[in-house]
Amino acid sequence: MGASANSNTKIVTGSAGYVLEDVPHLTDYIPDLPTYPNPLQDNPAYSVVKQYFVNVDDTVAQKIVVHKSSPRGIHFRRAGPRQRVYFESDDVHACIVTCGGLCPGVNTVIREIVCGLYHMYGVKKVLGIDGGYKGFYARNTVTLTPKTVNDIHKRGGTILGTSRGGHDTSKIADSIQDRGINQVYIIGGDGTQKGASVIFEEIRRRGLKVVVAGIPKTIDNDIPVIDKSFGFDSAVEEAQRAINAAHVEAGSIENGIGVVKLMGRYSGFIAMHATLASRDVDCCLIPESPFYLEGEGGLFEFIEKRLRENGHMVIVIAEGAGQELLSESIQSTDKEDASGNKLLQDVGLWISQKIKDYFAKQNKMAINLKYIDPTYMIRAIPSNASDNVYCTLLAQSAVHGAMAGYTGFTVGPVNGRHSYIPFYRVNEKRNKVVITDRMWARLLSSTNQPSFLSAKDILEDKKDEENCTELLANDHSSDGRLINKESNCISHTAL
Repeated sequence: MGASANSNTKIVTGSAGYVLEDVPHLTDYIPDLPTYPNPLQDNPAYSVVKQYFVNVDDTVAQKIVVHKSSPRGIHFRRAGPRQRVYFESDDVHACIVTCGGLCPGVNTVIREIVCGLYHMYGVKKVLGIDGGYKGFYARNTVTLTPKTVNDIHKRGGTILGTSRGGHDTSKIADSIQDRGINQVYIIGGDGTQKGASVIFEEIRRRGLKVVVAGIPKTIDNDIPVIDKSFGFDSAVEEAQRAINAAHVEAGSIENGIGVVKLMGRYSGFIAMHATLASRDVDCCLIPESPFYLEGEGGLFEFIEKRLRENGHMVIVIAEGAGQELLSESIQSTDKEDASGNKLLQDVGLWISQKIKDYFAKQNKMAINLKYIDPTYMIRAIPSNASDNVYCTLLAQSAVHGAMAGYTGFTVGPVNGRHSYIPFYRVNEKRNKVVITDRMWARLLSSTNQPSFLSAKDILEDKKDEENCTELLANDHSSDGRLINKESNCISHTAL
């Protein structure tokens, strides 16, 4: 599955360096479409609202902290209801599909898409696609109504089922066309959004009046541009339970060590935030921050020092951390799952055994190590209160955008305002913890752990940032996107 071509990107420029990275609209390839009054204006629930509709020119700035000499920078189209819509309620035939791994809040998003379509726009035909992308052509569909989805937000997982892979663009587009579906809501992570982008391109190529809208789902919080992904708050909250259990175990026995492995294949956001929230962690290891085991300043030396000081300690490690060390001692494989994610070795078990072996060999002190892996317990929980509210806003924003004729977009908050973001922006890179940023410094201060970085590593990180800054100031590509291939820096500037 390849990412969609960006030949049809919509870049609008203005004075003072204003750049709007707009999302596609049905009228881009189907001219003279009729419009209809938005049913919301007659909805009694909205009668108290001072302003029903979002101004068509409203945009949201990607960066809100700027210098006085800075250009206005990149903006995205603001999400929300429009005065005119491009679908009559009785003509809408929507479908919802969930793909990839589980995440708290998926059922809430499904529920709120269904209820939003029904109660805000009077849409009565909504289908659930059973079993991910392959469900379009290999499985049955489920009819969704407010009654059938009423209580699903109280359950973890997804009532529609999910799968990885199974993306056959032609078969999916054929199914959408044959069933008369004209709004497709796709809930999933970066691989799913890439698939959604390809489906949109095929729909556009066929000239169909079909909206493709994405709702980004990743428990790791590694989707770029948006403030955070849904389910992340719930995951952090649940991760604290595992950390607390590890702390109780470690603190109840002499030289106790609690090791907790959390999710974070490429990005250590859950581990970092759970560590900051719990206050019981002595060391947090994430993929973005290299570490080493033996020698001066290494992990083993720090563990020994902390045990002598406190008599116990808790280590949190993200699943993607230390994979380069692990591959040196265990035969590494380059196998991938059906979504294209590299299959990782279990770093939690590996590091637990390494710690045990080190202290057994040193004969300095007897340790008692307990290893906790709550990964699938965290993924399977229902979303908490804050995520439920967030999922509602995501779902309603997607519905408003689809009814207004926008397509080929994903929805999410940018600086606290929900926006429509073109697929290519959420597919171009992963969001990662910046270890030269204040948040990571706060964690180091909280745990009092070493950074495990040499002076050379810090110098290289700063040099990469300086290269990005210099590139931002001096160069731009034809569509306003800046790319430094050497440092893999992607950013934006004014034209």
